[in-house]
Amino acid sequence: MNEPTQEEIISIVSAIFDVTAMGRSLDSLHFKIEDEKFKTKFVELAQRLEKRELVCKLEETSEGRYVLVRRFPPRKKIWWQTSWTPRILFAVVVGFVMIDGYFRTVGINTVEYIGDPLEMAGIYTLSLLGILGVHESGHLVAAKFHKLKTTWPFFIPGIPVYGIPTFGAFIQSKGLTINREILYDVAIAGPIAGLIIVVLVSVYGAYTAPVIESDIAEDLSAESRLIQWNRGEPLLMTATLAMFGKSGDGQVVLMTPVLFAAWIGFLITFLNLLPAWQLDGGHMARTLLGAKWHKYATFASMGVLALLGYWLMAMLILLMMSRNPGAQPLDDISPLSKKRKLSYILVIILAILCAPLPPSLLS
Repeated sequence: MNEPTQEEIISIVSAIFDVTAMGRSLDSLHFKIEDEKFKTKFVELAQRLEKRELVCKLEETSEGRYVLVRRFPPRKKIWWQTSWTPRILFAVVVGFVMIDGYFRTVGINTVEYIGDPLEMAGIYTLSLLGILGVHESGHLVAAKFHKLKTTWPFFIPGIPVYGIPTFGAFIQSKGLTINREILYDVAIAGPIAGLIIVVLVSVYGAYTAPVIESDIAEDLSAESRLIQWNRGEPLLMTATLAMFGKSGDGQVVLMTPVLFAAWIGFLITFLNLLPAWQLDGGHMARTLLGAKWHKYATFASMGVLALLGYWLMAMLILLMMSRNPGAQPLDDISPLSKKRKLSYILVIILAILCAPLPPSLLS
């Protein structure tokens, strides 16, 4: 497509907005607008200009409201941003999760037989990748609804057997985030969709998990270390265990692979709901609080992670925050709708319910 002329750009903007003045600088055109319903009109303009390799931004000064139009900045293609990278990462994660599930089943079977290790590893893989897949699908559906281009999910390999086999997944935007509401909708869709599957997996895991007496659990050998977990228990997991009478004193629920998949799902959901950096919750907090208070919320989130014992994650957020502070919509003026503001109360509640609380708080 040929590069649009200045006259064409003026025609496009004038066809959507009531332009009262116009100016130009070295790299952009400036249009002063008077429209009260500028939010929906700006979305239409941004989408039309993006197809012409142009980007617009909404700014507000003491003199009025302006639309700035300029060319897309040069796009650098990073080596890992290729079509085969997500496929390779997904294959690696599937292998890691299968290995992790196999050895966790072997560990459980030394105490109580729960099934063939390979078969249980398959169920574990379906459970965990189902959680992550639905989470990312939530983002993709919301992005498609708002006509936002994204990459396919990038699954992050973890440390099987001695840690967790995957650290989740992420997608990247290939287009421009136009306003706060679009950013909020895409951010919240993932954790909510994924949490539904997490709860279902947790219910099934709680139902099938064996229970042993606490005095027997204390005598378990080092080979059984995989079936015990002391990294905190989410309140939602405690509730699913209570559904089947498996949360009383004097007994220990064995951490089966399926139950462990649910635990990872709760942890990833909790992390993503924190109002930190460019996590899903960080994007939501950015749209609600603005750039300044979003920064403070990020530091507060790091403090919460440190209190829960997740120092490495807190340091990782600090490192990444120093390199890229957060998303900034093209229209950073229009506020969130009242419904979205109220829905953030639900986000806070869900974050608390998914948090891996220390055993001392639950006892």
